[in-house]
Amino acid sequence: MLRHCCIALLALLSFTAPLLADTAAAGLAKKPDSWFQSDDGRQTLEHILSWQTEQGDWPKNTDTTRKAFSGDRAKLRGTFDNGATSGELRLLARAFRATGDQRYEKAFLTGFDHILRAQYPNGGWPQYYPLSKQYHRHITFNDGSMIRIMEFLRDATTAEDFAFLDEGRRAAAEKALERGVDCIVKCQVVVDGRPTVWCAQHDEVSLAATSARSYELASLSGAESAGVLIFLMNLDQPSPDVVRAVNSGVAWFDGAKIEGYRYVRSGGERKLQEDPSAGPLWARFYEIKSNRPFFCDRDGVVKYQIEQIGAERRNGYAWYGNWGEKVAKAYSKWPHR
Repeated sequence: MLRHCCIALLALLSFTAPLLADTAAAGLAKKPDSWFQSDDGRQTLEHILSWQTEQGDWPKNTDTTRKAFSGDRAKLRGTFDNGATSGELRLLARAFRATGDQRYEKAFLTGFDHILRAQYPNGGWPQYYPLSKQYHRHITFNDGSMIRIMEFLRDATTAEDFAFLDEGRRAAAEKALERGVDCIVKCQVVVDGRPTVWCAQHDEVSLAATSARSYELASLSGAESAGVLIFLMNLDQPSPDVVRAVNSGVAWFDGAKIEGYRYVRSGGERKLQEDPSAGPLWARFYEIKSNRPFFCDRDGVVKYQIEQIGAERRNGYAWYGNWGEKVAKAYSKWPHR
């Protein structure tokens, strides 16, 4: 049994999906056995196998299901970012269960072992492994990167699609999950003695909030923290530390909500529009000390109004969202609050 991480509470799972949408590969894992045994299914799996890197992961922002990779595999760069790798592994596990094709099992185990190797001793995961010299080496919550990995490992220890996993790997996954949960709790940003939420990325050594791309500064993240909290609320037997982390995080979301505005696109422009009937919003980034929403262009200069940044970043990034509503719904059903 996992100490922290077991079967997710079914009542909460519906709130996780909108935050971490399926990749093309992960979506196909829901197909029936007959599809995996069909010509279409087998061809799709050949495509998946062709995109796997030599170390066992897959590239991001690529539909690895549609066509085969025909280049030099040594030049492929895999990652855990944007749902890459965990989605392909879910599909391969399902394919092996449906067909018994040992090539799928072998590719799955290569990727599974790669995920375990990539974990830092402190429990976090980077975006890329082997490690980059840039921000990709940070412990990454951005776009659900680390949470997707942990959800995958959780399911690999419990779900029927992964029944072929040997006891050694299953035990290693359980320990990796425990370290991951401990890392999440330790990364929670404390301001004036009070735990708040998480940054989109944390330093891999100090665990402090840190920056990534030029417009992604160290901050309190309204988007990524929602996914972290919902994952923690899905733990079957949360420790007292996890319960405190969740309660503190939910309190932060309640205090950080923005009311009376709707985030709209009008004439191709994203902006806030006054609307007393609108549901609450949360900013993507809040200053750590002041808890004030902020925005950035690629020059990294902080602005406090979305209208103050240029059109390219203003319209090309999710600066506001209803992420806290999903947290509140999950928390209302959480038995440990």
